[in-house]
Amino acid sequence: MVDNIGPKYIIKVYNHEFGVHGVLVIDNTKLGPGKGGIRMTPTVGEEEVGRLARAMTYKNALAGIPFGGAKAGIAFDPKTINPKSADADRVKKKIVEWFARELRPLLFKYYIAGPDINMTEKEMAIFVRAVSNKRTATGKPKHLGGLPHELGSTGYGVAEAVKIALAHKGIPLAGARVAIEGFGNVGVFAARFLTEAGMKIVGISDSKGVIYNQNGLPWKEVLKVKKVKGSVINFLNSEKLSNDRIFTLPVDVLIPAALPDVINASNADQIKASVIVEGANIAVTPEAEAKLLARGVLIVPDIIANAGGVISSYAEHRGYSAEKMFKLVKQKITKSVTTVLAESQKTGESPRVVAIKIAKQKLF
Repeated sequence: MVDNIGPKYIIKVYNHEFGVHGVLVIDNTKLGPGKGGIRMTPTVGEEEVGRLARAMTYKNALAGIPFGGAKAGIAFDPKTINPKSADADRVKKKIVEWFARELRPLLFKYYIAGPDINMTEKEMAIFVRAVSNKRTATGKPKHLGGLPHELGSTGYGVAEAVKIALAHKGIPLAGARVAIEGFGNVGVFAARFLTEAGMKIVGISDSKGVIYNQNGLPWKEVLKVKKVKGSVINFLNSEKLSNDRIFTLPVDVLIPAALPDVINASNADQIKASVIVEGANIAVTPEAEAKLLARGVLIVPDIIANAGGVISSYAEHRGYSAEKMFKLVKQKITKSVTTVLAESQKTGESPRVVAIKIAKQKLF
């Protein structure tokens, strides 16, 4: 994706010791240094990171915060390291340190890092220590001046987006059925805040499979089982299904909260949800989105729905408290989603098209 917005820089690096590739795409810096997390997955590459960086450009513009768009990826699967091995922590630590040092010339002025898939506050602490500068990353532990994503800012923002979307569709919150694809940081906190709002989480998935109970799943108990036994599929009071079934459950709301392109041409026709809220970045392909919109499915795009994480990053950058951060997330998500859905209804354009138009107005 090359146009008058970006990208500004594409940096590719290689670690000979571990045979690991890394890439950073700084898409646009008109509004400030590029902001976007680092993901660590075995398949991540330049094309995926570039798409994510563009999403961050739009997301930050829509949120009205002084960051540009960027994203980074390390092509490595941390799950291949035996967690019981004495070398497990050392290997991941060395890879994160290497990546930080390779990016050092661009850090803070052009790029501010953050956590993403398989990267947590622990890795952000390693990152900033490797370059001796706490301001080069957000999502750090509290003792380093951080507001870690483990507070749940992204999931909280997704939950707020769901509430507004349901109201827009005229679906009552109480008892609304929700399926969540991915039970990591975003999925867990979305489940928590949606449950607290009176909604019913009926389906949850992780990499091992899907659990389903039409009467509802208690997110705290499911999380305990996942932590102890390694997967949600070990939760007893549920029906076990294959991974692809999370997208076809009879629900009001579907939240993809894991990997890109999971809702695509192969499963779009089987989706029963009335509302899709993208907890993950670029979770719905353009082809699938066109099919779903034609059927009247409301899709709240990632660039507004999951902006809670980057809003939290901005709050950390400014030194705000966790309480002030959550208020800012609610305020900005509510404003963005309400504005976009109202304009979409008025013009007949999709929420994504409207959101991108608004973002571009701020970039030019």
